[in-house]
Amino acid sequence: MSRLLDLLEEERRKLNQLGEASLKQAIPLWDNPAVQEQSRRVDELVARVSEMKAKHSRVARK
Repeated sequence: MSRLLDLLEEERRKLNQLGEASLKQAIPLWDNPAVQEQSRRVDELVARVSEMKAKHSRVARK
């Protein structure tokens, strides 16, 4: 899971960089396809981390 968390942090950094660049260019975040695509990647990773944590929590309770 550590690798997944590292990947999530890297993708979040990329999203932040894209967002900052977009705002500096006065491009709304919702109008920037690169920002939207990166946001979807981050959302997918967050969902995967949540699923793994839930599975781990269920196994730990048994």
